[in-house]
Amino acid sequence: MTGIKKESSSLYGDIRLFAGTASPDLAKEIADYLGLELCGVDIHEFTNENLFVKLHASVRGQDCYVIQTTSTPVHRNLMELLIMAQTLMLDSAGRITLVFPYMCYGRSDRKDQPRVPITARLVADMMVVAGADRYMTMDLHAGQIQGFFSIPGDVLSAYHILRPYLKEYIKPMTRPVLLTADLGYAKPGRRYAQALDIPLSFIEKRRLDNEDHTEALNLIGDVYDRDVLIIDDEIDTGGSICEAVGVAKANGARDIHVVFIHPVLSSNAAQRLSALPVKHFTTTNSIPMPEEDKRLFGSRLTILSVGPLLGEVIKRANEGTSVGAMFNE
Repeated sequence: MTGIKKESSSLYGDIRLFAGTASPDLAKEIADYLGLELCGVDIHEFTNENLFVKLHASVRGQDCYVIQTTSTPVHRNLMELLIMAQTLMLDSAGRITLVFPYMCYGRSDRKDQPRVPITARLVADMMVVAGADRYMTMDLHAGQIQGFFSIPGDVLSAYHILRPYLKEYIKPMTRPVLLTADLGYAKPGRRYAQALDIPLSFIEKRRLDNEDHTEALNLIGDVYDRDVLIIDDEIDTGGSICEAVGVAKANGARDIHVVFIHPVLSSNAAQRLSALPVKHFTTTNSIPMPEEDKRLFGSRLTILSVGPLLGEVIKRANEGTSVGAMFNE
């Protein structure tokens, strides 16, 4: 087990990286970026589905980071993250940071009808109770979720990865326009459109019930005879993107390109998306995509890595230097 040695600018102990079972490849990328090895840990599931965690070595006084996205299987991955946090706390870790690129229950962020929970707040509370001192995540479904945490954290955006990529990507497009799949992503969409210097359009939709059913109502903007770049923060069942592609095509769009940050891709979403008349899909590895899903998309899929971004932020958090300075903020 190795770590970045404490320099005069470091506020905490050596960095110790731990990987859960949800995103081992991403954890390895982060470790490689930092020039570290992942720390040894045993994670065992008993026949009764209870989890057991044991560290291979002491972390007393060290700066510990647990890398574990909370995608499917959601409850297994979430409990694993919480148990690892408590294990580090009980071993007297100097500081514990939970690094979850994708946060589960992000859509349950408010009481939008009577007698329903705010589960995102519950998840945040559980992380704090488990022993987390800080958290690190990416592109929360709703910005107000940051307020659910009583500990400091870094909410990063794939915008800083996607912007330079998309600037080159759109160069061969014909009169490109950016289209958001719903009004909820209009503000981030405006940020991308401004950075790319292209027009912005929206699709207005309405949720029909408490299931995953929505109805597209109206296209706001012009996509006729234009190449369309559809962008969203995550794709779950794929319903919204399927509607967006259909609406764009019905309104005379040329080639359609889909960009999304979190590839949740539940149920048969990968099959639905791969059957669409979409020229190319771009996403990130905030959630690992199964090989069978990758094969469905074939050469039409590009996966950008968030590993270097997370690695650099971990380095700066350990040193106590500015994260905002990375983005001139």
